[in-house]
Amino acid sequence: MNVPPHTIETQLRTALPKLTRAERQVATYMLGNFPVTVLGSVASVARAAGVSSPTVVRLVQKLGYKGYPDFQAGLHEELSDTLASPLAKHDKWADAYPGAHILNHFADKLVDNLNATLSQIDQASFDATTGLLSDPERRIYTLGGRLTHSIADYFATALKVMRGDVVVLSSMPNTWPTALLDMKEGDVLIAFDVRRYEPAVVQMVELAREQGVDIVLITDRWVSPAAVHARHTMPCHIEAPSAWDSLTPLMALVEALLAGVQGRRWEETSERLKRIEGLYERTRLFKRSR
Repeated sequence: MNVPPHTIETQLRTALPKLTRAERQVATYMLGNFPVTVLGSVASVARAAGVSSPTVVRLVQKLGYKGYPDFQAGLHEELSDTLASPLAKHDKWADAYPGAHILNHFADKLVDNLNATLSQIDQASFDATTGLLSDPERRIYTLGGRLTHSIADYFATALKVMRGDVVVLSSMPNTWPTALLDMKEGDVLIAFDVRRYEPAVVQMVELAREQGVDIVLITDRWVSPAAVHARHTMPCHIEAPSAWDSLTPLMALVEALLAGVQGRRWEETSERLKRIEGLYERTRLFKRSR
C-alpha cells in the first residue's frame, strides 16, 4: 500500500491481526475510504460499520488514544498537510535530496507516485466507473478546479471520440448553476479536486448529487470533502519535490479509465474514429503524412 509509517492509517492496518471480530469490522470499514470514513461522529462510524459505539471507542483506545475525540484530533493534525501552501511544500522538500540533481529525485518520486496510485485503485470501483462512462443512456460531465480543469477538459475531449453526450464544465463557477438545470438522475459527473480543496467544486458535487447524478471523484490521498457525495472515489499520490503537487498521477488514472472505456466500446469507438478521420480529411485539419 505504500502508506507512510506511523500514520493513523498504518496503525489501523498493523493492528488488524490483534483485533476482535467486531473491532476488525470497524477497522476494515475505516480503511475502506480513509480518511473520510473516520471524520464523522462515533455514532455515525458505528452505524456505518454495523457495530456498537463502545466497539469504536475500544478500537481507538487499542491504538493508543484516550477516546474518539483524541483520535480525531490526531487525525486532523495529520491532515494539516492537505492545506499546505506552495511555500510550505517547498520548505518540506528543499533539503531532502542534498547533492542530487532535481531530474533524478523528481523522477524517483514521480515513479513512486504512479506505482502507489495505480496499485491502490480499487479494481471493482474502476470497472464500475468505466461501466458508467460506457453507458450511452447517461450524459457525462467533467469538472475541475483551478489547476485540474485542464485534466477535466482533456478527459472530456478524449471521451467525445468514443461516445456522445459528454460535457466539460467551464472553469468559471458562475456558469455551473445553469449546467445543473440539464443534469438528470443517472447522469455522471467526473470531478477533480486536490489540495487545497475548492469550496465551489465541493458545492457543485453536492448539488449534482442531490439531483441523482452519480459522482466519480478523482482526488489526492488525503481525500477532498466532496468524497462524502461520491459513488466512487479514486485517490492519487501527488506529492513532489516542488512547491507544487504533481498532477501526473491524475492524468495516468484518466488515461487508464479511457483505455477501460475503449475496451468496453471498441466497436462503437472504431466506427466513430472512421467517421472522424473522414471529417479530418475533408476539413484538412491535420497535415497529411507522406
